[in-house]
Amino acid sequence: MERLIELSPTEIKLAFVASCIEGTANALNISYKEVFERMKRVDMIKNYIWTNYEMLHTESRECVTNNMIECLTLWEARL
Repeated sequence: MERLIELSPTEIKLAFVASCIEGTANALNISYKEVFERMKRVDMIKNYIWTNYEMLHTESRECVTNNMIECLTLWEARL
């Protein structure tokens, strides 16, 4: 009998954050570490991805990735 692992809501959100970082890195053809550092620098993970999880996770991967790139670009321009 296969035993399923149930993830907590926090673990599910963390996996979504990771997928946003990875999708953005792939689309921009740069490392996920660079994307993570850039998002961290503008506080995008906490103040955008995490807080808007309920809305964002319902969108297609392509839409989310495009949204991440647009948001990151705009937020970096404000620095």
